[in-house]
This record gives sequence, C-alpha cells and structure tokens, in this order.
Amino acid sequence: MEGAVGQRAGRTRAIEAIGEMGGPGASDGLAGPSSVRSVRPSRRLVAPGVGDGSACAACLPPASGKAPRPGRASALGRRLLAAGAAAVLAAGLLAGCAPQPQGGSGQPDAPAAEAEGLTPVTVVLDYTPNTNHTGLYVALDQGLYAERGLDVSIVQPPEDGADTLVASGRAQLGVSYQDWMANYLGSDDPLPVTAVAALVQHNTSGLLSRAGEGLTRPAALAGKRYGTLDVATEQAIVRALVEADGGDWDEVALVPANSTDEVAGLSTGQFDAVWGFEGWAVQNAAAQGFAVDYLSIAELDPVFDYYTPVLIANDAFATERPEVVRAFLQATAEGYAYAAEHPDEAADILVAQAPEVDPALARASQRFLADQYVADAERWGAFDPARWNAFYRWMNEQGLTERPLPLDAGFTNEYL
Repeated sequence: MEGAVGQRAGRTRAIEAIGEMGGPGASDGLAGPSSVRSVRPSRRLVAPGVGDGSACAACLPPASGKAPRPGRASALGRRLLAAGAAAVLAAGLLAGCAPQPQGGSGQPDAPAAEAEGLTPVTVVLDYTPNTNHTGLYVALDQGLYAERGLDVSIVQPPEDGADTLVASGRAQLGVSYQDWMANYLGSDDPLPVTAVAALVQHNTSGLLSRAGEGLTRPAALAGKRYGTLDVATEQAIVRALVEADGGDWDEVALVPANSTDEVAGLSTGQFDAVWGFEGWAVQNAAAQGFAVDYLSIAELDPVFDYYTPVLIANDAFATERPEVVRAFLQATAEGYAYAAEHPDEAADILVAQAPEVDPALARASQRFLADQYVADAERWGAFDPARWNAFYRWMNEQGLTERPLPLDAGFTNEYL
C-alpha cells in the first residue's frame, strides 16, 4: 500500500474556478432557472407521510434543517445503526415509521395506485436531491416506471438515513452506501436490506483542501486540521492513507466538520482538508470560483474503491415481489443511460423536479458523472464481488464493526 500511495501522491488535481477553465458556467450559456427545458408534469419529490401514506411525517427532518453533505451520513446516525436494528426500534427512533401490518414485507398500501393498475413503490433518498439521483428522476419524468406498471414516489430521508426506513418496510427501496451498510451488517441485529444496484460504479470521493497549501499527498495532513464527522470508518481510512504515505497521524488535528458545504468550511477556515465527492463538492468549488486540491482515495488505494452510493431493497419485499424490483431496476437503468448520454437535459429534469438544486452546479456535476454511472462495468448497477469483499475484508482487519462482516453478503446482482 505504501508504494501505491507514494506513486500516486503527485496525481493530486488542482481544481480551478470554472470560469478560469472555460468550462461550465464560464461563457457557455449555462441554463439558469428561466432556461430549464419544459418537461411534462410528473410526481414531484414528496415528504414522507404527505398525502401518499408512504411514510410518516415524524421521520422527516424539519423543513429548515440541513441534511448531511451528499454521501456522508451523520455520526449520530452511524452510531445508531451500529447498535443494530433491534436497538433502533427499541429506542423508538422509528416512531411512526414501524413496519406496516404485512409482516414487514414492505408492501405499500396505496389503493388509488392499485385501482389504476399500477404497483406503488416508495424510494427514499439518502440526501436532498442531487446528481447521484438523476437517473431516478429521469425515469420518473419520462414515464419509464409507469410503462412497467409502477407508481413510484421519491421521498426525503429521515434524519438517520434511508436504511432504517427501508428496513421498517415503509419504503421499499432507498439510497445508501457500502461503508454505511457495514455498521449494521457487522452487528448482532443486521437490518433486513440488501444492495441491489450500484448508482455510481466507482468511489468518486476524496480529500479536498485549499489549493496551493501543500496538501498534495496524504502525509501532508500532518500538522493540518482535518474536518471530520467523528466516524470510525472515515477516520480509519484517512489514517491508513496518511500512515501508508509516511505521515504521522498523531500530528493531524481533528476538528468537527460542522458545515454541510465543504467549500464554505474551507473558505472560512473551519478546517484545512475535508472529505467530499468529486462530482459535487469539487464541482461546487469550481462553480464558486474557489480553487481546491483534490486527492482521490480510490486512486490512492484500490481497497477504498467501495460502492457509494447504492440502491438498497427491503429483503422481504424483494423476496415476495422480485418482479417489481426487476421492473424498477430496468426503468432506473434506462434513466441513468439517458443521464449519461444527455447530461445537460438530464440535469434540467433534475432541477425541474427539485428546484432547490442550483442549475449551473447540476449541469457541471452531471457532466462529470456521465462517465461514472457505468464506467468500466459490463452494465449499469453491477457489483464486483471482489471489490465489495476487499473493502469489507479491510474493515474486518481494522476491527471496525461489532461483528466480522460476512463476505459475499449485503449485495446481489440477481435483480439486474
């Protein structure tokens, strides 16, 4: 590992302002709110428990609250999931979100949709809408779900993530991450969910820092302030990278990453480096004209090329209604194929469905992710068991979970 880090240390990317690069947002007439193309009316993002009985209002964060940054869950949420599903339910943190009466099958109760001959399906996001989710919104907008007999609702996540809502049966599918899933897969009471598709084929996250301050390799974090969410897996990964590169982890000052905007935290001096995603945080930095250096953790060490984000399904629902899961994934695959081939148009669809998303950032991010959804995989959504197992084997070696993580478990390609 040390050799790999040393060889790649010089591959840090200095990301300049978009305007300086002549990229999106410079002089190409990037679409603003008034230039978003017209799309036919379709189901909008709905809050759990509002109108469709898909979930409970008690599970939704306050409208004025901010969710964690894309791909990063709260430390509180990780600690709760590490305690296992039984502990979560016993603590009452799913109050009003308990499984429906069908024995926890996750089958929704939506007579109106069924009367129209459609099967209702609720999908809970991991975060506020962003380009990780574009394929879902494209499939919704273009009627790809309806063509397959599905009435799909996309809902916002509860504070502790999509996993608990999917496990409870109040949502049939949701968005999660392999590292997040480890907290309950390696517990005494694992949540009854399985990853059924990879939304993005490779891990596109890494370490961001202010450009020109010398953080061009992990060892350079020594003597600097790293903005952390105080999560064991996160810190273990960064520590491994620093030490493999010859740095002293004890010299890294850990400070809270309180800001949900990596760029804001860096620009105001809250920390010197922070974890973020190249498809969102780095594009956001460029859009704001804030130059950053970026280190890809998957390039530094392939063992960290785990799957993030992924689609998870309620186990009982997938077992009882496999044809519904397959139909959903077929439509979703078409949505992501469109997003990859038509990034600007797909970004406009996302913004039309979720107006809170900045149009310029959506387009820049979408252009980056267009090549990432499938990348080198044989098809969208496919998991490579070797990569999945490599990361969990590393976690087991570090003793990061309550119980050893089982290999070849927690994911499946069966429904693709």
